[in-house]
This record gives sequence, C-alpha cells and structure tokens, in this order.
Amino acid sequence: MSVSFSAATKRQPADSDGEARGGARRYVNGVSFTVFVILVAVAAIVLVSGVPLVGLFVFALAVLALFGIKVADQWEKAVVLRFGRFRGLRGPGLFMILPVVDQISHLIDQRMRVTNVTAESTLTRDTVPVDVDAIVFWTVWDAQKSVLEVIDYLQAIAMSAQTALREAIGHAELATMITEREHIGAQLRSILDEKTNAWGITVHSVEIRDVRIPQGLEEAMSRQAQAERERQARIILGTAETEIASRFVAAAAEYENRPAAMHLRAMNMLYEALKEKGSMVIVPSSAVETMGLGGLTGLTSLARPKE
Repeated sequence: MSVSFSAATKRQPADSDGEARGGARRYVNGVSFTVFVILVAVAAIVLVSGVPLVGLFVFALAVLALFGIKVADQWEKAVVLRFGRFRGLRGPGLFMILPVVDQISHLIDQRMRVTNVTAESTLTRDTVPVDVDAIVFWTVWDAQKSVLEVIDYLQAIAMSAQTALREAIGHAELATMITEREHIGAQLRSILDEKTNAWGITVHSVEIRDVRIPQGLEEAMSRQAQAERERQARIILGTAETEIASRFVAAAAEYENRPAAMHLRAMNMLYEALKEKGSMVIVPSSAVETMGLGGLTGLTSLARPKE
C-alpha cells in the first residue's frame, strides 16, 4: 500500500515557503521604490544647491521609505515581527514599518484555496486497490496562528489531507467509495477541520473527484453487472409468464360452463382470421357445426371480401 502526491501536490511543498512569505514584496514594492526615486532626486537637487545636511537628511528619508513603506493587497494580512517577536498584523493597504527593527515574515493570502490530493494503490476495507483523487477547499481565518503554530501551513494541509484520505479509504468499501462520495467528503472535511482549526485554518469542503480501480477488476465488475441485469430480465419474464398463465386459467373458468360464450369467442377468432384478404382457414366440419355457422355456405359468406 502506498500513497503519493499528484503532480500538483508534489510541486506545492517546494513552492510553499516562498508563496506563504510573499516573496520580494516583503522588502520592496512599487510604491516604496517610486517614493525612493523622488526623494533621491530631491536630495540631489538640495546637494547641488549647496545645502549638504538637508540633502543627506532627504537621502536618509529616501532609504527609510524604500524599506519602510509596505503595501498589502485587499485579501492579504502582513505578519510583522520586531526583533524576532510577533508585533502584529498589518494591512490590507498602505502601512509603515521601521527598517532593521521590524520585518514582514509572511504575507498571508486569506482567499479560498484549493489543494489537490491523490491516494494511489490504497486498499479499501474489502481489500480492493484504488486510486482516488480529491480536492480540498480551505481558507486561513487567523493569519497569526497560521504562522506561529505551524512551520509551513501549505505543506501541513497537503499532508493532513493525504493522511485523512488514506484513512477514509481504508475504512470504506469499494461500493461506498463509488456511490457515497459526498458522505465520505463530509467525513474528511470534519476530520481535517478539527485538526487545522488550531492552525487558524478552516476546511470548507472536500470533494472526491475520481475513484479508479484496476482494469481487470473493472471488467469483472462489468460482467457481474451484466449477469445481474440478465437475472433480473429472466425474473421479470417468468413473472409475466406466471401472470399470463393465471389469466388464461381464469378465462378458462369463465368459458367452462358457458357454451354460448365459448361459441361467440370461437366465431370471433374465425372472423379475425378470415377478414384479411387472401387468407384461408381450414376448419373441421364438426367444429363448424358446433359453432352453428351453417356449413360451407357460412364459411363462404365469411370469407367473401367486402365490396
């Protein structure tokens, strides 16, 4: 039994640290660089004008603006540390920090996220190896906990989803995995949400996208389903035959002590056979006399086509 990440999940741990931290935007952004350029230009003008102290002061402000002005997007929270200790959350929008003293450790994206997990060749409760694909929808509701309580919350979510999916497969039978995906997804969501809540993360839903079984087993299940359909068809046919036989028995009971009704039924059957053009029916004379058709004359009259 083995469980491995899908292609999307395999790439995630390698990129997760840079994605969670926010990359170069933690240090320099477009706003701070623009202010820096403007202040450097002002400092150069002041220096040329012969006021070196003011020019140096403006240049120091330019450096301060370059590394102190920060911007967080609408969906982000910036985690600020001061001398390594948690200082607070900043953003969204424009805010200031003290260079060297403060640093932004992470820019936490608080939008809905999707993590793809895959369990390969995992045994179900009835010992059937299956490959299962699932997706987990989750959000960071507390940026402080997501940074302080776990080293890499992206990797932690992926690993936890893998473990929970493997456990769910091991406790479910193949038929349940195929027919009750929503129920299993709800169980997975409950397990993951209970575990990740302490990290400031909420799991909204888990959806089982695909359940794949070995080709040989798939063919065997197809033959089994076909045999079951044939069995049901034969049962239905036998039930129909039984109902028809019972109706014939009831009809025979009705005709048994009613010779007139029997004669009328026989005449109707003979008429139905003779009314088609070009048809010929040979009936014993004893039967004709029994039905009271008047011998051959009656037969000729019945067989005559309509004008």
